[in-house]
Amino acid sequence: MIYLDSNATSQVHPEVVEAMLPFLTGQWFNPSSGYRAAKEVRQAVATAREQVADLINARPDEIVFTGCGTESNNMTLKWLARWVGRKESKVVTTTIEHSAVLRPCEAMAEVGYEVHRCGVDREGRLRTDEFADLVDGSRPGFASVMWSNNETGVTNPVAEACRITKEAGWAFHTDAIQAVGKMPVDVREVPVDFLSLSGHKFHAPKGVGALYIRDGVRFEPMIRGGGQEDGRRSGTENVPFIIGLGKAAELMKGELERGGHADVKRRRDRLEERLVAEIEGVILNGSREHRSPNIIHASFENCEAAGLLILLDEAGVQCSAGSACMTGKQQPSHVQVAMGISPEQARSSLRISLSIFTTDDEVEEAATAIGKAVDKLRSVQGPPGVGPVVVYGG
Repeated sequence: MIYLDSNATSQVHPEVVEAMLPFLTGQWFNPSSGYRAAKEVRQAVATAREQVADLINARPDEIVFTGCGTESNNMTLKWLARWVGRKESKVVTTTIEHSAVLRPCEAMAEVGYEVHRCGVDREGRLRTDEFADLVDGSRPGFASVMWSNNETGVTNPVAEACRITKEAGWAFHTDAIQAVGKMPVDVREVPVDFLSLSGHKFHAPKGVGALYIRDGVRFEPMIRGGGQEDGRRSGTENVPFIIGLGKAAELMKGELERGGHADVKRRRDRLEERLVAEIEGVILNGSREHRSPNIIHASFENCEAAGLLILLDEAGVQCSAGSACMTGKQQPSHVQVAMGISPEQARSSLRISLSIFTTDDEVEEAATAIGKAVDKLRSVQGPPGVGPVVVYGG
């Protein structure tokens, strides 16, 4: 099996599993209890908080553990909506956000908030001039702009968007779920107020995330109860997964410092190079310069992505069409529509996402398998306008 869908979820790092195991067996105590064994667990959670903070250059007390990136996004946006109020306020986000941002914003619009989605250019990057026009310092409001897109890997000019927002006196949130652990993210260099991250995107288990809240920024919790996480997110801590998140953060910081992600980029570029050289009608979507080091988003002319995925799965290559959240939906994703990609091109698009575990040999094998799948599909699908078709292996 060649796994090339790491933006959907990443392989849990073996060292992360090893770090978690003691907290699933002998050290299973509630960290809020008062006896010595519980205090040791509480200290382990504190260490994990330091590890996550260190990954994004934050302070440990600025990190709140959550159940996932979606929760981190929702608890931020719902609090900010409550903070600015419905009257005369304004909410600005983008046309390419993940549904974990778009759906809460749609819910705000349904109850009377003025919500605007800023557009992107054909490369998939935020139009900062349009964004600056939408941000209005004469009114209360906030903005949310994703750091790196989950489908295309394109990175936004978050620093500039943050500056524009802060100059207007607004709060600024970024969904950095596909950026943290894959590229440098520094909340001192880019002074966002809120930042969401998710463990399973950088080799921690699914079911744990975190929210960065800048010190001094007002925040009230969405989940109230026993007062865990300094009162910002109540509920008994998911200790083993928090430990795993901390260990993954430590490992990814090491990878970034030693240039491990440069190897990922080199392998991505090699795969991209072979696809373009060996397959006719390949279109690379999104910015070539401003993107995550692990992503290829490509369209294959006269090839339905649904058929390609079937053939690739049979060949032992796993990737996706668009985002994992769009699987099974027979229409272009909102991201591709926002970029001006035609419906035909969108339906022929694959998202190929590598990780630190992807090898050189796998890249070469995947390039060959993709080429064969494209040839086979084109041979049975016929000329443009014919299809989609059901593709059988054999």
